[in-house]
Amino acid sequence: MPLTPDPAFAGRTYPAGPVHTVSAAKVAEFARATGASSPLHTDPEAARRAGHAGVLAPPTFLVSLAQATEAQYIEDPASGIDFSRVVHGEETFTLHRPVVAGDRLVPTLTVESVRAAGGHTMVTTRVDLADETGAEVAAVRSMLVVRGD
Repeated sequence: MPLTPDPAFAGRTYPAGPVHTVSAAKVAEFARATGASSPLHTDPEAARRAGHAGVLAPPTFLVSLAQATEAQYIEDPASGIDFSRVVHGEETFTLHRPVVAGDRLVPTLTVESVRAAGGHTMVTTRVDLADETGAEVAAVRSMLVVRGD
C-alpha cells in the first residue's frame, strides 16, 4: 500500500451505488440522536400537514449514506488511504429538495481533490444523491485529513 493518498484519484467518479430507501425509523433515530426535536422528523401526520410525503429528514441525515458511499474510495488499497490516519475535516450539505421517509436515493461518489498540505494530505469527496429518475436530491461534500508521518 502506498504511504500517502494517490493524487491520481482526483477527478475519479465511481459507479453509482445501490438504491437506498430512507426509513422513517432511521430518520426518527437520527433526529433523537442529534437533538432535532421538530415533530416533522418523527410524526408522519405532522409531516403530511406540512406538505411532505413522509417524515422529514434533518439536513445532516445523509451523512451516514455519504460515508458508506465514500468507503468505495477509502477501502480501495490503491487509494493509499490508511484509515487509522484519517481525521474528519469538514462536511457540507446541499439539499435540492427535502429528504423524506420513503425516498429512494442513488449515491454517486466523486473524489474531487487530493492535495498535500503541511505534511498531510487533504482529500475532498462529493457524494451526489439522486432519485431513481436521476433528479438531483442532495450533495454531501467531505474533507478528510490524512495525517502524514
